[in-house]
Amino acid sequence: MSDTTAVAARLQEIRGIITRHKRWDLLFACLGLVALMVGVLTFVALFAQMVVEGGPRLSLEFFINFPSRHPEQAGILSAWVGSTLVMLVTAMAAVPLGVAAGVYLEEYAPKNLLTDIIEINVTNLAGVPSIVYGLLALGIFVYQFNFGQSILSAGLTLALLILPVVIVATREAIRAIPTYIREGAYGCGATQWQVVRDHIVPYSAAGILTGVIIGMARAIGETAPIITIGALTFIAFLPPAPLTGEPAAGLFDWVFAPFTVMPIQMFNWTSRPEEAFHQNAAAAGFVLVLMTLTMNGLAIWIRYRLRKNIKW
Repeated sequence: MSDTTAVAARLQEIRGIITRHKRWDLLFACLGLVALMVGVLTFVALFAQMVVEGGPRLSLEFFINFPSRHPEQAGILSAWVGSTLVMLVTAMAAVPLGVAAGVYLEEYAPKNLLTDIIEINVTNLAGVPSIVYGLLALGIFVYQFNFGQSILSAGLTLALLILPVVIVATREAIRAIPTYIREGAYGCGATQWQVVRDHIVPYSAAGILTGVIIGMARAIGETAPIITIGALTFIAFLPPAPLTGEPAAGLFDWVFAPFTVMPIQMFNWTSRPEEAFHQNAAAAGFVLVLMTLTMNGLAIWIRYRLRKNIKW
């Protein structure tokens, strides 16, 4: 009888412990939900404010007009074109180099002290303030390589900024691939290059793409490094289109053209006292947020398609 009582008491104690733990789980879930809602509601409030203030300025003329001293005539043509071209150069420089570096560090590099030092520095570089990259690019790209204050300099600067993010994302995506994929490929007689080309990179493409888009979304909103290398705050012309003009422009003359980008255009408008310019800045901010959300949405769709086609 005493044994039965002891067992019942022990079961009651276990039920009490489980109940207390469930209460703590519920409390932690509520705190997490509150933290999430604070961030989401803050973004929604700021986004709604931009829509309310800048919505009346959103029109076709706003996208096809150059900046102007008259706020009702000002547009973002040079800014969104400049942002697009800078992002193009950034992607062309950072994505191949970052993915190749990540694949090498994860699949080919020997595990020694030098590799450990490189890995630590790559991880730490992801947290370096962006102004440091701007100062580095000013000395190397603008003055040492004589690229000038151009789209090329800006694109390479932002490529340096997001390169650690792409490398880390590539390595994490590769590590997520099950070991039996490599073992099966090697068991069939594949070389290391064939394993990387036909299995590692295709299967990790979704994760790599996520890191690339995260880096690009950060780069498109950067202002400090772009100002450091000499981006213009007011520009009323576009880079020369290839094979146009007299004499005809070269295929890559546009990369050496002066430029501005969306964040700098917004900074220029917000620094002016007229309320109408602030409305222009809100409209430009709305467009910039939409560009970022579009990039992330495209990445989610491509990642979904890639993962759907993978057969583990």
